[in-house]
Amino acid sequence: QWEKARMLAAEGGRTGGLLALDEIQKIPAWSETVKRLWDSDTRKRLPLKVIVLGSAPLLMQQGLTESLAGRFEILHLPHWSFPEMRTCFGFSLDDYIYFGAYPGAAPLVKEPARWARYIKDALIETTISRDVLLLTRVDKPALLRRLFELGCRYSGQVLSYNKMMGQLQDAGNTTTLAHYLDLLAAAGMLTGLQRYSGVAVSRRGSSPKLQVLNTALMTAQIGMSSLSEFKDDRELWGHLVESAIGAYLANAAATG
Repeated sequence: QWEKARMLAAEGGRTGGLLALDEIQKIPAWSETVKRLWDSDTRKRLPLKVIVLGSAPLLMQQGLTESLAGRFEILHLPHWSFPEMRTCFGFSLDDYIYFGAYPGAAPLVKEPARWARYIKDALIETTISRDVLLLTRVDKPALLRRLFELGCRYSGQVLSYNKMMGQLQDAGNTTTLAHYLDLLAAAGMLTGLQRYSGVAVSRRGSSPKLQVLNTALMTAQIGMSSLSEFKDDRELWGHLVESAIGAYLANAAATG
């Protein structure tokens, strides 16, 4: 495919060519291969632009920083927005708040139980097992999973690390929890928003506001049988709406 793109780039003159490689993390030693081919094209002044895409953010970052230093620009693709889900799947605003923004799960929303199983098995478990635990050293994987569940339950709320430790068994120390939150944020699941402050030390030392990056991560685990049942609980629905707004802002901020 790279050779075909080279031919197109050469034929394209000054406009060059574009090569897009999806799920790049599935190719063994992908970053070293991309580096070798990219450097060869650079020496020949071949006007070829390359986009590499991947669904394992931690693995992507590792390959970029280890092999492609000085050769890349990161373009963050956040969770789908409400207009995107409305255009592609006909979601109403209530649908978007409740079912979140996973396009792969959208065809299952008419079967809420099946939809919830898909979110938990195919997305949550797969992301934690594949993108986090297999790619990064995690001394307490059970703690990371419980922290994720806690973050979903308290999304949109400020929770000090000491309170988190009180909620979690074998919680280790605050440094461990902060590190695990960073891993979950890198995987696009859950983040800890720090209080705004012009002083970096004060900002870093503040209690984080836990925030899911997709509300489907919350609703799939709560166990409500339908959207209407969820809306009947006004406090729970308000909590979900607040989290949906927070997820939108957090995703928008991540794109720069």
